Amino acid sequence: MSKDDGGPYKSSNDKGKAKKDSKIKNKGKNNNGKNGKNGKKRNNGWPVKVFILTFVIACAFSFFSEVTIRRIDDLILAVFILLIIVSIGVVFDIIGIAVASASEVPFVSMASKKVRGAREAIRLIRNADQVSSFCNDVVGDICGIISGAAGSVLIMKIAWTNSVSLEESLLSIIISSLIAAITVAGKALGKSFAITNSNKVVYYTAYFLSLFNRDERLSGKKSSQSNAFMKAREN
Repeated sequence: MSKDDGGPYKSSNDKGKAKKDSKIKNKGKNNNGKNGKNGKKRNNGWPVKVFILTFVIACAFSFFSEVTIRRIDDLILAVFILLIIVSIGVVFDIIGIAVASASEVPFVSMASKKVRGAREAIRLIRNADQVSSFCNDVVGDICGIISGAAGSVLIMKIAWTNSVSLEESLLSIIISSLIAAITVAGKALGKSFAITNSNKVVYYTAYFLSLFNRDERLSGKKSSQSNAFMKAREN
């Protein structure tokens, strides 16, 4: 009897396919349900953490910019500090975009070979939503706000010293516009760089983080000791 007829061959085959399809669908539903619950549990405390981190980092940046720029008499040094604040925002914006667009596959193979920073890179990519939120929203927005406040302090210093023969309102417009233009241009260049070199950016960021990881330092020492022992044994 052919497969096209309505015989027992077709019905048994169809029953088997239906069972397989139902198992696959049920597995998908169960996995989605589990991931959904875990995602909710993981993201429940994130807004509170963001609030605390933003408050602490904003206080630190504000204190640093206000104290340093107000106390510095040299205008060039004050401008340099302002550019550092803008650069921090651009760098963290690059990291956030790179983590969101990087692939986990090369770092898995690197982790199997015990390459330093590979495990940190995998953690960054698997928590890309939180890392991007921290880098782009928390640090990026804070740097934008602090750079504006530092710019206003710089305007006051220039107005007090009378080193520029411009009205204070016109000077404020020019400096604020320059800060905004530098920030936007830097982030525009950084976005294209982060997307095209996402894996490199994530690796170097993860390598830097691994320097503060005690487990990575211990494993690095063990691997260097084992390599030295092997070389001595060969000699």
